[in-house]
Amino acid sequence: MAKDYQKIDKQYIWHPFTQMKDWVVNEQLIIERGDGVYLYDTNGKKYIDGVSSLWVTVHGHRKKELNQAIKAQLDKIAHSTLLGLGSVPSIELAKKLVEITPKGLNKVFYSDNGSTAVEIALKITFQYQQLSGNKQKTKFITLENAYHGDTVGSVSVGGIDIFHKIFKPLLFNAFQVKAELVEVEEVMRNHHLEVAAMIVEPLIQGAAGMLLQPKGFLKGVRKLCNKYNILLICDEVATGFGRTGKMFACEHENISPDIMCVAKGLTGGYLPVAATLTTNQIYNAFLGEAKEQKTFFHGHTYTGNPLGCAAAQANLAIFKKEKTIKRLQPKIKQLKEGLEKFKKLKSVKEIRQLGFMVGIELDSPDNIGHQVILKARKRGAILRPLGNVIVLMPPLSINQKELEKLLNITYAAIEHITSLSL
Repeated sequence: MAKDYQKIDKQYIWHPFTQMKDWVVNEQLIIERGDGVYLYDTNGKKYIDGVSSLWVTVHGHRKKELNQAIKAQLDKIAHSTLLGLGSVPSIELAKKLVEITPKGLNKVFYSDNGSTAVEIALKITFQYQQLSGNKQKTKFITLENAYHGDTVGSVSVGGIDIFHKIFKPLLFNAFQVKAELVEVEEVMRNHHLEVAAMIVEPLIQGAAGMLLQPKGFLKGVRKLCNKYNILLICDEVATGFGRTGKMFACEHENISPDIMCVAKGLTGGYLPVAATLTTNQIYNAFLGEAKEQKTFFHGHTYTGNPLGCAAAQANLAIFKKEKTIKRLQPKIKQLKEGLEKFKKLKSVKEIRQLGFMVGIELDSPDNIGHQVILKARKRGAILRPLGNVIVLMPPLSINQKELEKLLNITYAAIEHITSLSL
């Protein structure tokens, strides 16, 4: 007798970013397996994974090389701690990360997700400034509508009220600025003696609705940080590993941050591994005798997990072997051209695209985004909205025929649902 997974789910699971009162009374989709760019539910119906299982799947589901790498590592060891020990996969991965990330990022601190990668960056920054004699540098600058994760520190440098407002009494204050260099410099000029770092999602703010920054903004921020002796943290959790059309978004404007956070696509979407990379200068400030207490007292049980690191190595090897970034370029062009027809829809307010990151903003009543994704689901694609912004972020491995299918399903869903509301 088949199990009623929906019933069991509703009885025991509390889902993230979900109003559970609605969840338990509505029909829900239960995913059982995946293959390539497709997900399959418990009834055997298949769907294009239009958001890469929340922006993480890079080369598709059940990628042979990734499966084999994890199986091979499993035959050696699944986990050993990095507290007081090293491990072969974490060492090899760290070397590769230093080789492919922007120049000057020479040290790797592992964690398990984007929020913790950012939390680590904030704590490293704070302690670095204290160790460097800049005791008054305790504040951060962040962008309006920023999203850097859900831990207390990362929420403190966030700026999306619907996610963060309730937690305000728990948070430290940060200076929020628009993505405008004039405003950034004004805040830096007035507060640089108390600002430790500025944190940005480079080029595009994902959870804010795929908001694009002006060309040259990131490079300008780098120059201003240098001018006012402020560290620059780049949160590449969403933008890293090919999503913007280059391996990292920072490459578009040829800048190197002082600290970079990566996660999501690091393991190709297989296992939770994240990394916070930084410079020798910052790392060296933490060196000293035990009695000086310069140690960075932070860590996670699964830091540098060997299975995850093996998956990440295999992921990077696929990028190189299959020339993923090069092969992505014509698909980015196809995506851009395919989105042109969406502009004909009266309900489409704006389309924002950077590489394989797309936000289609609808000028329609609240909750229309959710209705659109339910209609798309019936037509064979899984999407997830950000309010009234429909997000498209398929696996980089999607072929051109599948991409055309995804665009057609999305267009038809928007056209159908918004016509009902007119």
